[in-house]
Amino acid sequence: MLLVKAKRNDMLGPLSDVSGIIERRHTLPILSNVLLDPSDGRLSYLATDIEIQIGARTDLEASAEAKAVTVGARKLVDILRALPEASEVTVSMLDRRLQIKAGRSRFTLQTLPAEDFPRLAKPAGDIAGFALPQKALRRLLGLVQYAMAQQDIRYYLNGLLMVVEDKQLKLVATDGHRLAFASMQLPADLPRQEVILPRKSVLELAKLLGDGDGDVKVEVSANQVGFSFGAIELVSKLVDGKFPDYTRVIPKEHKNRVQVEREVLRQALQRAAILSNEKFRGVRWVLNDNILKIVSSNAEQEEANEELEVQYAGDSLDIGFNVTYLLDVLNNVEGSMVEANFGDAASSTLISVPGEKDFKYVVMPMRI
Repeated sequence: MLLVKAKRNDMLGPLSDVSGIIERRHTLPILSNVLLDPSDGRLSYLATDIEIQIGARTDLEASAEAKAVTVGARKLVDILRALPEASEVTVSMLDRRLQIKAGRSRFTLQTLPAEDFPRLAKPAGDIAGFALPQKALRRLLGLVQYAMAQQDIRYYLNGLLMVVEDKQLKLVATDGHRLAFASMQLPADLPRQEVILPRKSVLELAKLLGDGDGDVKVEVSANQVGFSFGAIELVSKLVDGKFPDYTRVIPKEHKNRVQVEREVLRQALQRAAILSNEKFRGVRWVLNDNILKIVSSNAEQEEANEELEVQYAGDSLDIGFNVTYLLDVLNNVEGSMVEANFGDAASSTLISVPGEKDFKYVVMPMRI
């Protein structure tokens, strides 16, 4: 039975969008599959890993008699990618197997029943919704997501705090050694919401969001969050936990302030990082009147020295940092200049962009 006949790229695009969350090996075989659903005469795709669910609607006309089916997502993606770009692809069901034809190529894949495919339950209780431009949310995610923890035993740090309050959307990420905060204005005053998005959901969302002016609709409930934009719908469970009070972490009274060109500093740190200790990745900042020296060394007693002219008239300082934490922020912020505010060598440092009140990055010093 014919399922759909379409151009190779028209199938591959939305299929690639949804299959990013699928792990190659699963204890539950059906979680390695994508659901092909021809309901309403249009072929749509759905993938899930139980925690996240991504669906993509398409304009592909499906056969009226066809029924939904699940098939190995990675194999289907790999087959379509390997076909010539201009290929016309015919997808049919044949004895509980999916047959793909393109030119003289034939592929037959095993399927599993669509009724066994797990879906995230519809959210219960109140739902708070708002909309904002895709490119604005993508930019905001880019400013903070690199500071999320990866496999921290404090599971709530392996994600991103999203707060809606006072006509503002605030995003916060921390791994306990550094913290990134970014915010933007919302068009309407909404009830306060505070939720933690899982790391995997954040990374997938950032990948899928476009740079266009189209809106993304955000819906938050007690146990999950949904993002709808273009033909994509991403639904994710929330992390159940209490995020640290980020307002107490951001320094407010640091008197020592240095301004430096972002790209000049970034390149100097990249060079110094070459000879830093591979395990600890430490660099020292030595600050005196309008001079910043960046020093790194390693176990082989090799050393790198960089000297930059900066705007600085504060106390003499010698402070150590993990160079990766500094490069992360410099690679993700915009603007020609960055500003760093210091207390002393044992205090956290606040990095910001002059004129940008909606972004803050706090990094803890390290002993070198």
